[in-house]
Amino acid sequence: MGLFEVITILIVLSALFSFVNYRYIHLPTTIGVMAIALLFSLVLIGLDNLGVPVKQRAGELLENVEFSETLLHGMLGFLLFAGALHINLDDLAAQKWVISSLATVGVVVSTFIVGTLTWVVLGVLDIEIAFIHCLLFGALISPTDPIAVLGILKTARAPASLETKIAGESLFNDGVGVVVFMVLVGIATGQREASLGGVVLLFLEEAVGGVVFGLVIGWLAYRLLKQVNDYQVEVLLTLALVMGGYALATAIHTSGPIAIVVAGLLIGNHGRRFAMSDKTREHLDTFWELVDGVLNAVLFVLIGLEVLVMHFEPAYLLAGLFAIVITLGARLVSVSGTVSLLRMRREFSPGVIPVMTWGGLRGGISVALALSLRSIEDLIPQLDVILAITYAVVVFAIIVQGLTIGRLVKRSVRFAPDRAAIERA
Repeated sequence: MGLFEVITILIVLSALFSFVNYRYIHLPTTIGVMAIALLFSLVLIGLDNLGVPVKQRAGELLENVEFSETLLHGMLGFLLFAGALHINLDDLAAQKWVISSLATVGVVVSTFIVGTLTWVVLGVLDIEIAFIHCLLFGALISPTDPIAVLGILKTARAPASLETKIAGESLFNDGVGVVVFMVLVGIATGQREASLGGVVLLFLEEAVGGVVFGLVIGWLAYRLLKQVNDYQVEVLLTLALVMGGYALATAIHTSGPIAIVVAGLLIGNHGRRFAMSDKTREHLDTFWELVDGVLNAVLFVLIGLEVLVMHFEPAYLLAGLFAIVITLGARLVSVSGTVSLLRMRREFSPGVIPVMTWGGLRGGISVALALSLRSIEDLIPQLDVILAITYAVVVFAIIVQGLTIGRLVKRSVRFAPDRAAIERA
């Protein structure tokens, strides 16, 4: 099956599922299309069990897509730039300590909590798996997914400060999570020593290097935008910034996601204010909102369809339920620990801990990282269980947490004594 045919099928499915959701189900688009895609996958599995050979053909389609490569080196840059473009830099700076703490220390702490408890639970369930492989699961599931978070926060109507905390953390912590994941993959395969110096060097190359590189390409794009007053050319420049910047960041071994987020923040704030006319701003926003909407629909359809290539057993499903609880517990520890320490210096809005805990959604990035382990599956005998529990956590996060986070936000705001204080904190 050729690339055009694969893209055509995905776009058609995304359009149909979006229509069905809009016309009949009325869920947020990201949740609705994923739920419909998941139901569609289960129907295909049922038909396959009845002797209709449709599951294999659908599985071949997914193999042609290569979810991990498609997301991490294709769609991710566009989605991150579209999200960063609309975040106010002043608001982000006001929450810098919360965001930086959760995106660094929080991810590392969560990785070890999730990895350790998962290893214990799987042992109780008589699923033999190495501790380092459980840590890999902890690393890939600990970062909150900016794509899932930004898509669902639009409908949750959280206070501005709370939305900035959650969205800002999700935009940056995937870079840290990928670094931790890469270190653990290196240790698991014997290609990297578990030394502090090696970890620090890799972090500097990926995370800090990504920030610096993002500032450089963002500034260059800003200088070009300032010399043009044609919205078509300016939109094309931002498109080149995302595609060329992400590809070059990957080539020089820095974090492409972090670089694109930094560049997007610079263009969305400094560039929007000083290098664009009102007409350009309007067209730029329309273009990137359209890109964001289309790619989000395709991505969540893909997540729903991935169940077709997953291998599930009863023990894996039970392990997945435990993994959901463990992941939420680790998230609670990292959020409450960060907030408790920072409360000595500043105030927080009521309900910040439960809202940020429940709002820490996992999504496509976790699935993509888990699927990337297939390149070394001969070294991970129990890869199927890692894929299964990852998928369980992601589906629960998007459908259950995504559908209820709005209610939790409203309840927190309703019982808050001072709405203005919420916005400031």
